[in-house]
Amino acid sequence: MKLSDFFTSIRIFLAPIFFILFFLPGIIGFGAGISVFILIPFFIFMEFTDYLDGYYARKHKQVSDFGKLFDPFADVLANMTVMFAFVLSGYMPSILFLLVLYREMGMMFVRMLASRQGVAIGARKGGKAKTVLYIVATGFSLALESASRLGISLSGYEGTARGINIALYGLAVVASLGSFVDYLVHFASLLRKATDDK
Repeated sequence: MKLSDFFTSIRIFLAPIFFILFFLPGIIGFGAGISVFILIPFFIFMEFTDYLDGYYARKHKQVSDFGKLFDPFADVLANMTVMFAFVLSGYMPSILFLLVLYREMGMMFVRMLASRQGVAIGARKGGKAKTVLYIVATGFSLALESASRLGISLSGYEGTARGINIALYGLAVVASLGSFVDYLVHFASLLRKATDDK
C-alpha cells in the first residue's frame, strides 16, 4: 500500500473510534474530564492525516486516480461522522447537517458520472476550503464540549459561543454548497456527456 493511501485509510479507521470515544463517558457514567485529553489530540491527528496523505502523495509522486477518489471519500466519512456526533450532542443544527449530507452525496454521484468517462475528479480549491471550514466548526464544538466536561464556566458567554459555533457551521454549509456548484460548472461538459451516454 502506498504511504499516502495508508494515511487515508487511517482516517477511515479513526472516524468511528472518535464517535465511540466521544459518547463513551456518557455510556459508562464516568471519565468525562479524562476524555478531553484523549479526544482533542485524537481529533487533531485524525484531521492531520488529511495533510499527510496529500504531502506524501506529492513527495513520492504517488498522485493517482485512485487517490483522487479515495481521499475525498475518507474526508466525507470522517467529517460526517464527527458532525453527526455534534448533531446528537446539540452543537450542530440537524438541518445544516442534512444540507452537508445532501451535498456530499451529490458530489459522490458527480464523481461516479465522471468516472464513467475515465475522469477522476480531484479536490478543487473550493472543496478544500469547505473541508477547512468543516474542521474549524467541529473543532470549535469540541472546544465547547471540552470546556463543559472540564467544568470550565464561560461566565455568561455560553450563548454567544454557541451562536458563533452555529455561524461557523453556516459558513461551512455555504462554502460546501458553493463548491458543489463550482464542480458542476467546471465539469458541466463532462457530466452532460456522461448523461447522454447512459
